[in-house]
Amino acid sequence: MLGGVQIVSVINQKGGVGKTTTCANVGAALARSGHRVLLFDLDPQAHLSISFDRLPEPGEPSVYTLLGAGHRLEEVVQTTSVPGLTIAPTNLDLTGAETEFAAEIGRETLLRDALEGYARRIPEPPEVVLFDCPPSLGLLSLNALVASRHVVIPLQAEFFALQGMAQLLDVIERVKRRLNPGLDLLGIVVGMFQKQRNLSREVLQELHRHFGPLLFPTLVRMNVRLAEAPSHGLTIFDYAPESGGAADFAAVAEEMARRLGLRPEQAEPERSPEPPAEEPAAEPTAAAEATPSPESAPLRELEAG
Repeated sequence: MLGGVQIVSVINQKGGVGKTTTCANVGAALARSGHRVLLFDLDPQAHLSISFDRLPEPGEPSVYTLLGAGHRLEEVVQTTSVPGLTIAPTNLDLTGAETEFAAEIGRETLLRDALEGYARRIPEPPEVVLFDCPPSLGLLSLNALVASRHVVIPLQAEFFALQGMAQLLDVIERVKRRLNPGLDLLGIVVGMFQKQRNLSREVLQELHRHFGPLLFPTLVRMNVRLAEAPSHGLTIFDYAPESGGAADFAAVAEEMARRLGLRPEQAEPERSPEPPAEEPAAEPTAAAEATPSPESAPLRELEAG
C-alpha cells in the first residue's frame, strides 16, 4: 500500500489553464522545502517533461512503457535539477494509450498498481506525487483519479472558467463513489489573474460564490517570467526567484502543504486572496496545452452507470 504518500491529481479537461505550470512550480517549491516529490507527466504533449529537459526518446523508459511495456517505475523515474524533485516523463508514444489500453483488465488501476510496487521496492518513497493530467477525461485521467488521494483543479480567471466544471466535479464524485472512496477535492488554484481587468475580478467573485473555501487564498498572477521559465528548462524559483510568480507559487505550495498535513507546524495563517501589484503579463501565445479531446470509453461508462 502507499501508506502516507500524498497523491494529487492536478486536473482540468480544459487546456491552457496552468496544469503543467502548477505541477512544475508547486512540485519544485515543495522539494525546496525538504519534501520528496515525484511528478508524473500524463499528457502526451509532454510539456512537463520538456520543461525539465527530460523528454525520452521513442522506446526509452517513459510513462507509456510503464503502462504498456512492463517497465518498473524506478526504470522510468529521472532526477531533475531540483534536489528532491523527480519526474516520470512521457513522450508522444503515450498518444495512443487511451485506445491501446482500453480493453486491458484492470485498466483503471494501472498507475495505482505501479506506484504501490514502486513504494514497496525503494527505500525512500516520495512524500508527494503530482499527476499532470491531460486536457481530457479519458483513461489516463481516470487512472490518475483512481490512484490519487486528492484533486487540485487549476482555473483561469477568464470568462469560461466555470465551463466544464460541473462535468469534472461529477466525474470526481463518481470515481469516489465507485472506484476510490478516499478521493477528495483539495482545492482550486486560480491562475493568470490580472487585477486591473474587471473581468478577472468578476470571475473571482463568481468563483468565491460557487466554491468559497475551496479556493486557494493566493491568486497566481499572470506574468511573463512564468511564461518564459519552461523554455529555459527551469522552474520559476531558479529562473526568476524574486518575481511575483515565484512568490505566488511559493504561497500556493505552502497552502497545499498545510492542506495535505505536511509539516503543519510551519503553516502560516491564510493570506488574503487579493494579490499585490502585478508584473507585466505575458503576450498571448498559442495554447500551451492541448485542446480537450473527447472522453474515452472508461469515463463514458462511469457516467452512464
